[in-house]
Amino acid sequence: MHLDHTDTIHPERHSASAARPDGSRRALRVGLGGPVGSGKTATVAALCRTLRDRLSLAVVTNDIYTREDAAFLLREAVLPPERITAVETGACPHTAIRDDISANLEAVEDLEEDIGPLDVVLVESGGDNLTATFSKGLVDVQIFVIDVAGGDDIPRKGGPGVTTADLLVVNKTDLAPYVGSDLAGMARDAQEQRGELPVLFQSLRGEPGVGPVADWVREQLSAWTATAVLPA
Repeated sequence: MHLDHTDTIHPERHSASAARPDGSRRALRVGLGGPVGSGKTATVAALCRTLRDRLSLAVVTNDIYTREDAAFLLREAVLPPERITAVETGACPHTAIRDDISANLEAVEDLEEDIGPLDVVLVESGGDNLTATFSKGLVDVQIFVIDVAGGDDIPRKGGPGVTTADLLVVNKTDLAPYVGSDLAGMARDAQEQRGELPVLFQSLRGEPGVGPVADWVREQLSAWTATAVLPA
């Protein structure tokens, strides 16, 4: 459902195949993108806390010149340290998730090789704009996170991140009364832009928190496990 970008730099090593080198099924790769400050890392942390007891998880974060997001997840102890790794993109964030995805793919593959079979790998993009999308060669499904403080006109503005992501998350709904955001209008605009693609409104400061997004990830994993066909 996201844009059809593929890795043409290392096609012989990297692919979207469901199989790991040993023939077992690889993890579902879930990309999380969105503007700076929208709450991507907080959402990743909440997903890890919610899913870690029943699923085998790992995380790859992206920052341009630092490892700040990975450091946050390590401080919060959302997963054991060996399950969290960072990519310093050194350029525009979308380059490493869409154009030259080799560094991220190597990070994902190294996690699977070092830790063993994983159920889900969360790949968090660095903060980018509304055009940010993941290559299909890197992730299987994409979540795009926006927040109400960024302006309630964001869904109306569209852009590939908003319109094509497999799930749109409108975050920080608890701030709506303080920043003058019209949640009903945002829901209406998002539906017009996305058609039948799902939209979830989220606040991590109260119930149900990240629960609906976690449920969506579980649904994607179930579908992936049921439909991914391994080589004979």
